[in-house]
Amino acid sequence: MDERMSMDGFDPLEPYTYRHPTQVAGVVWKNPVGAASGTFKLDACQDFYDVSQLGAISTKGVSPVAWEGNPTPRTAESPSGMVNAVGLQNPGVDDYLVDELPRLKDLGALVVTNVAGHSDDDYAQVVAKLADSPADMLEINVSCPNVTHGGMSAGTDPVGLERLISRLRAMTDKPMVVKLTPNVTDIAAVARAAANGGADALSLINTLVGMRLDTTTGRPIIDNVTGGVSGPAILPIALACVWKVRQALPEMPIIGMGGIASGSDALEFLYAGANAVEVGAAALVDPVAPVRIARQLDELLDQRPELAETLEKGSSWK
Repeated sequence: MDERMSMDGFDPLEPYTYRHPTQVAGVVWKNPVGAASGTFKLDACQDFYDVSQLGAISTKGVSPVAWEGNPTPRTAESPSGMVNAVGLQNPGVDDYLVDELPRLKDLGALVVTNVAGHSDDDYAQVVAKLADSPADMLEINVSCPNVTHGGMSAGTDPVGLERLISRLRAMTDKPMVVKLTPNVTDIAAVARAAANGGADALSLINTLVGMRLDTTTGRPIIDNVTGGVSGPAILPIALACVWKVRQALPEMPIIGMGGIASGSDALEFLYAGANAVEVGAAALVDPVAPVRIARQLDELLDQRPELAETLEKGSSWK
């Protein structure tokens, strides 16, 4: 909890009018805080808060067909965070189009549909079906293992990434966000490749590669051996990545994420150059964390009119 705001009496279901909107690739968010992909499930979250109160909802990755995900166990605790290898389990794009997406829109949510694939053709199949959907934005998750790129994620290969994003860009007029992996030597080079391919915005960072071992057996805890590290431990790394990309691409809209657990954490990302943020792992500990953080940030922006005005105009702090 933000030390400067205890949020005593905070009711996540109570109507609230935000004072400080932002813009991401020309799309107005009522506040700069969204729910990060992979940590939001409508059937669970709608019992805790009004999903329309968030700036945006980034849905779980949507694939061409249903994916079962990885075998269990697929999560493990780590210091100030967790490791997961869930494997993008989801019912597929056809189910998403007739179930979750219409329900989210009926509830008044601004929807960023996360697109997953194991090959360039997978991504293209999903984008083709989403091109004329009610989704407000598309978020291309290029951190999936991609057979087109020899089993590496498309997001680690600037040449392959630019080719993929160029292909998808030609398929839709929807604002397209590319979600970047930090598991690269130079994240700015990958960001430039996405921009050259036609990305309208970037989101970063996805999880870092990590693992835990069971000291009674000497074996990895997660069946997949390694997984993605998230939570407060990665916040300094995420901030540095956002800052590096902002320096490299001064005009590119950025959604920052990684370890955000309070309004002041979110504020750091805005000062690092993000136009908006998304909350992920914190919501697994505290289901109402995204709404709490959004309200904390709204109060913090009251005290920072110059930053608030910059965000409302669709610009970022530089």
